[in-house]
Amino acid sequence: MADPSLEVKVEHLQDTVDQLSAKVDSYHISLVNIVDKKKKKKDDEGDENEERGNWGSKLDFLLSCLGYAVGLGNVWRFPILAYENGGGAFFIPYTIMLLLVGIPIFFLELALGQFSSSGPATCWRFAPLFSGIGVGMVIVSALVCIYYNMIIAWSLYYLFASFTSELPWAECRAPWATQFCLDYVKLMPRLNCTDDYGWSGDVDGACYNTSVVPKVIKAIWNETLAKSNDIERVLPTREYLRREVLGIDQDDNDPGLGNLGPIHWQLVLCLLLGWVFVCLTLCKGVKSSGKVVYVTATFPFLVLIILLVRGVLLEGYYTGIEFYITPHLEVLKSAKVSVNDTNTGIEFYITPDLEVLKSAKVWKEAANQIFFSLSASWGGLIALSSYNKFHNDIFRDALVVSFGNCLTSVFAGFVIFSYLGFLANELGADVSTVAGSGGTTLAFVVYPFAVTKMPVSTLWAILFFVMLVTLGVDSQFVLVETVTTSFLDIFPKTRKFKGFVVMCFCAAFFVLGLTLTTDGGLDMLDLMDTYAGGWNVLIIAICECIAIGWVYGARRFLRDIETMIGSKVCGCLPWVAFKYIWAACWCFVTPVVIVFVLIFSWIDYQRVDRLPQWADALGWLMTLSVIVAIFVVAIVKFCMAPGDSFGEKWRVVTSPTSDWGPALPKHRTLVTQYVPNFIVDPKNDSLPANAYQIEGGQTNLAYQRGRESYEDIHKHTHENWTLVSDESIYVSTKF
Repeated sequence: MADPSLEVKVEHLQDTVDQLSAKVDSYHISLVNIVDKKKKKKDDEGDENEERGNWGSKLDFLLSCLGYAVGLGNVWRFPILAYENGGGAFFIPYTIMLLLVGIPIFFLELALGQFSSSGPATCWRFAPLFSGIGVGMVIVSALVCIYYNMIIAWSLYYLFASFTSELPWAECRAPWATQFCLDYVKLMPRLNCTDDYGWSGDVDGACYNTSVVPKVIKAIWNETLAKSNDIERVLPTREYLRREVLGIDQDDNDPGLGNLGPIHWQLVLCLLLGWVFVCLTLCKGVKSSGKVVYVTATFPFLVLIILLVRGVLLEGYYTGIEFYITPHLEVLKSAKVSVNDTNTGIEFYITPDLEVLKSAKVWKEAANQIFFSLSASWGGLIALSSYNKFHNDIFRDALVVSFGNCLTSVFAGFVIFSYLGFLANELGADVSTVAGSGGTTLAFVVYPFAVTKMPVSTLWAILFFVMLVTLGVDSQFVLVETVTTSFLDIFPKTRKFKGFVVMCFCAAFFVLGLTLTTDGGLDMLDLMDTYAGGWNVLIIAICECIAIGWVYGARRFLRDIETMIGSKVCGCLPWVAFKYIWAACWCFVTPVVIVFVLIFSWIDYQRVDRLPQWADALGWLMTLSVIVAIFVVAIVKFCMAPGDSFGEKWRVVTSPTSDWGPALPKHRTLVTQYVPNFIVDPKNDSLPANAYQIEGGQTNLAYQRGRESYEDIHKHTHENWTLVSDESIYVSTKF
């Protein structure tokens, strides 16, 4: 018979051993943390992740993000959008949308990419059901990069054309100028018009030269009447763009998508040059692109400052700036552009009226611009941050880039409208008349015409178009990097052939973009710009919030972030003061605001009238391809998941896989502090790839340490787990 006292001693000894073992584990984790901190400085000197690679420095990443966010839209879209939606008062909803929607999504994506060291296609291992989000992001980036490089090609064309003693679009010239060109059609009183040319149209408000057949318009005596009869003076820069650069036919009618017309070799060469530059920059990965952005990301800011200094020295500049910043509250109430004369622009700018908050249209436009400007939910932010070192302060970077991008938009507005004010003064017209609709009109028609009225016009034209090229290529780098990074993550064995992979994708995108070099290329570009990255991006953002905030859990994700950046952010601010704000945004505020924007956009939807209905169908196909990808991938993942019941499959596709988390074991060890039994080295672990959390959330087979054997796990949990497939996946019976 065994001695009872001996059994008690053995049990006591066993308890002591267990306690010591727990302390050893705790000391081991603490030691790892200390060693990891001491190695931080050493890690900064080389690649932390040798297999995947890292940025050469923190500044490389910051400038790449800034270059990606600050693009062409900051210069040609935001300024016009601001004046159309209330002038200076638009800054209020724009800033609020930045705080409620832009920064939360921006920070979420940067943190997700950095923590997982994965691109947009493979970072969803925390919940495989949402893997389709990454596929949708790649589709969006691929579609956008096809037409975005065409805009860069136009900028290159204008840049090369600017290296002359006189700009080719400075005046109307044959063969591209029509009879409506500005230099050919004068403005004069009706009496003088009749005396000079012999006959005037009583119905159309124009004067005609009666000495030639067919009749030729020589002057306009009533602009309003003439415009109502489709008779309008055209800037030479507009005719140069449409007829010389884009090759639109002699009748000044766009052949359209149904008749693309021939390819224009000048545009093909510029498009090819753009793709060659992108390919050479990206072929060696982020190491090469991270150095190029030192020039391409900073040069636009230098040019903007130079252009502003020159702009405020021009006569009439203040009229344009006043027009830009004056709160036009009647616009906010009617949702139409109707600007009245005012001399109190600065006063209203400093003390804007809160009536702006009553216009739903303005809030929608502000949210759309935030997404467009920050390039959120396109996948590029995840791709960029995936090359960061694990302990990079992603919080600081998110704030710097987000606010820097938005301040650049506001600053660019002052630059653009100083020149619009000058041009309006030169033409004797209103600023609203010369501003146009923004976009390509502002960049390739209005500004090029303004510089023709300035001394040393070629210099200012060259500076402007070099700025457009650098703004464009920064964004293009990341769009292509998003696609190639996703491909390399899915097929990791191809990483050693990255240069070849990049070259193949660039060649494919170049071929697909050849349709944009035809007569109908402008319509094709407008179609892709309208549908490729619109509503589908907003739906992606909602899915991201659901996946992180509700399925994976905002609390868990915040712990992941704290593991990376520590308890202090931006050098001195306590992380705890911000993390609950992020949780509230990801779970409630941000998705609700995006849903509002989506609903209002659907109600306010208007098709592009000048495009055929079948073109609308093609555009919707681009939009729906992203949305369909999200749901199709989710269905496939669910059907392929192990399990006999709906609940079992659901838990598999909404639970992290064994390889989810940081890429390196030394960083995965840190996660074990708040996720017991997290797998430290999944590559050398024999545990199943998926499993579920048992009741209480303390044990998850997918997170067992590699040092534990599978048999021990089964031994300790056999009462609560049941075999559900031949892959030896054990599911809890206590749910």
